Amino acid sequence: MILRKLLLTACLSLVVVLSAFAQDDSVALTTIISKTAKFATNYPVEKVYLHFDKPYYAVGDTIWFKAYVTIQDHQLSALSKIVYVDMITNHDSVVQSLRLSVANGVASGSIVLPQVSFMEGNYHVRAYTNWMRNFDPAYFFTKNITVGNTVDEKNPVNTHISFTNSLSGGVEKIDAKIIYKDQDGVAYINKKVSWKVQSDDETIDKGKGTTDQNGVLTLSFSSNKRGSFGTADLITDIDLNYKKSISNSFSLKTAAIPKDVQFFPEGGNIISGIRTKVAFKAISSNGLGVEIKGTVTDNDNKVVTNFASQHLGMGMFILTPETGKSYKANVTFPDGTQNSYDLPRIMDEGIDLSVNNTNPDSLNLKISSNPDFLQKFTNTRFYIVAQSGGVIYYAAQTNLRSLAYSAAIPKIKFPTGILQVSLLSSEGDPLSERIVFIQHNDQLNVTLNTDRPTYTQRQKVRMTMTVKNKDVPVSGSFSLAVIDESKVPFDENAETTILSSMLLTSDLKGYIEKPNYYFNHVDETKVTDLDILMLTQGYRRFTYSDIVYDKNPSIYFLPEQGINVSGILRASNGIAVPRGNVHLTIPDKIYYKDAITDPSGNFFFQNLTFQDSSQVILNAKNNTNGKFMELTVNADTYPALQKNANSPDNVANIDSMLTTYLLNTKKQYAGNRVLKEVVIKAKSEVKKPSHLDYPSLVGLSPQPDHMIDGSQLAGCNVLLDCLRGAAFGLTYDVDDFYITRDYMQGNKKTPVQVYFNGMPVETNYLANIDPKTVESVEIFLNNGITNIGSMNNTKGVLVINSKKIPKGEKISLAELKNLIPQKNVITISPMGYAKERQFYVPKYLVARTAMEVPDYRTTVYWNPKIITDKATGKVSFEFYNSDGKGTYKAVIEGIDIDGNIAHYVYHYKVD
Repeated sequence: MILRKLLLTACLSLVVVLSAFAQDDSVALTTIISKTAKFATNYPVEKVYLHFDKPYYAVGDTIWFKAYVTIQDHQLSALSKIVYVDMITNHDSVVQSLRLSVANGVASGSIVLPQVSFMEGNYHVRAYTNWMRNFDPAYFFTKNITVGNTVDEKNPVNTHISFTNSLSGGVEKIDAKIIYKDQDGVAYINKKVSWKVQSDDETIDKGKGTTDQNGVLTLSFSSNKRGSFGTADLITDIDLNYKKSISNSFSLKTAAIPKDVQFFPEGGNIISGIRTKVAFKAISSNGLGVEIKGTVTDNDNKVVTNFASQHLGMGMFILTPETGKSYKANVTFPDGTQNSYDLPRIMDEGIDLSVNNTNPDSLNLKISSNPDFLQKFTNTRFYIVAQSGGVIYYAAQTNLRSLAYSAAIPKIKFPTGILQVSLLSSEGDPLSERIVFIQHNDQLNVTLNTDRPTYTQRQKVRMTMTVKNKDVPVSGSFSLAVIDESKVPFDENAETTILSSMLLTSDLKGYIEKPNYYFNHVDETKVTDLDILMLTQGYRRFTYSDIVYDKNPSIYFLPEQGINVSGILRASNGIAVPRGNVHLTIPDKIYYKDAITDPSGNFFFQNLTFQDSSQVILNAKNNTNGKFMELTVNADTYPALQKNANSPDNVANIDSMLTTYLLNTKKQYAGNRVLKEVVIKAKSEVKKPSHLDYPSLVGLSPQPDHMIDGSQLAGCNVLLDCLRGAAFGLTYDVDDFYITRDYMQGNKKTPVQVYFNGMPVETNYLANIDPKTVESVEIFLNNGITNIGSMNNTKGVLVINSKKIPKGEKISLAELKNLIPQKNVITISPMGYAKERQFYVPKYLVARTAMEVPDYRTTVYWNPKIITDKATGKVSFEFYNSDGKGTYKAVIEGIDIDGNIAHYVYHYKVD
């Protein structure tokens, strides 16, 4: 209802605006307005934002976060009651997936990082709702998470690597320098190191070396195959004498040769005779911006203008092109290398939209055409439409009678955030577009007060928060993280905040470097830099031509109000059973429910509530001839894994970047009492089958990228059908599986090789395997050091391991029945709601004793359930400091009941 009111208000205001730009109304324009409003109502945009307690972690830590799910104008969403959070490795493997219950648009959760499941590396988190899966996954929430490790006794080596690169005669050469130290910072001197450069199954180069007196190894490698290093890893093995060797792997993506410069004419085109802003963005091989300078020359080699980047490789210059000429940019990079790039083709005739966003009170629009276009299209009708969040806030029309038209629109008409301004033909086709950022600085007014300006170690902190919308107290949902900033240093400009996410990155495609820079102590320079970003970034949530011609997105995923379990009931001959009874039981909830199948034998249980690891029992016995019936459960499906857009934020040298944090973490875990060894005499556990049982597969990694336990296949009748949706990292298409990241890049010629009990089989053979006999499914996204890929022209391996019946041991009748389960009664363990953990807040009520373990916590306080009082806007809480001295940082984020956003940072001292 709120959404409809907003749309109606916006459309009514347009009637007033139109007269400022044109003299009469237009049916076509009102059609665009009404269809856009209908589209926004039928396909509302949900967003997810996660507020984390820290920017990075170590193995053994717990990640604490709160999810905010919003809809139109950042209001907390009532559409979806479930949000999904996936933790994904740098090699596109889901290491943990959570399903969280959403209440009033928010949910809180945690991810534990045990050593058995996590290792040092770059991870990223994605979060989404089922409804969001109907649209471009580029708009899922994503954030990089760096995880260090100080407790891994198997790898006592810290490394720091740096690269220099060169290109000569078509040969790419990389010089690398690796510093080897132990975890106390002592250099590994005169240690032998063997290395190789590996890209999938291909070894590009290899060699050996010895560390010097500073623990430094220098090495060089080259390739005459352009771009081969971009997907390669440098793998080193250092001999530490008392151990065989320690292996380290370094991605070479940041060392790859290619640099790139892209050019973006304002409005989309460079038109002969029209003065045009041309923005540019220069990036290095790691995807980060690189500062450049250069000249623009015409086809007579005459210098037309000079340019230089102004922020993170971005900048702009003015160009007024001449008819019949072409232009190129001659670029100089910081390392002295140079390159030339052709500018986009000059159009002989056309019409263009430009926007001046420098005036704080108004947005100045200008439509420009050249004489040839004006002569051809005199008196033709054009439209100007400006929308934000799917709502049109301004629309106007004009008949073309002049080379230029201008209009100043008060910014008060638009909300804070990204505004898409479009020049449309009378048929609704976009001719020129520009996105701008409207900043009203109208976020919630938050204040934090503590009972004293400075504290001592372990002293109680009493904190009061007040939240107002301008001067009016508001009620809202907020989260607070207090960290010892002295132990967790981080660049505030690079942080992901609720402002940078909700107002900026959630509406843009592609990587945004240092997104919080544009919201952190905003000044005139940052406003200008943000406008340059708008010129270089893509926005394509929808297009007007699709709306006008009713090209609506297909809806496959409905908003979830609870957990759903569905499937099919069949007779023993495979025929579906209509109007059959299926009984569901959840033992640990003492919950039961019945469903009647539809004419196709489908049964549905909707809006269930149970925790993860709960068992769900489905029973079809209460039917005529029920003992001859078979139940099949539909497997959950998950979004395909996409290339991590934020990969440029990956940290190459985790040990050195996180030194302060990891040294503190080492002290923290040193104080823990760890039970080293427990000897228990009992019956030996039967070893589970795995790929390591087969000689042809031992060259694969000891740990698969993904593994599906046989218990997850309960209720599955056709293994191939179930794996289509359950095989993380793989995409099924036309009788074969493919590595998803390769498939998304257009590689549909190199399928995954399937193995069943150590033997290669065709993918279709999976349809013949009884899922109840499967012990596990192992998924490998590369071929390791096997020759599987070269023999079969495949990439990646899917391994099916069958269950083995214990030999020489007696088993009970119940155990025998479990090996041959009943088909009319099945027990499944679907993903339930993740169990909510409580953040531990110690209470230091007495003086510290000499025997007491030091408190080295870096997250001192985490509270995701702060609700302010509606009458006063206030709320109070208290906690105790840790033993860390220095500056503590408190970060408040949240949203009030009207969709207003809050982000506030407060510091205090601990002496």
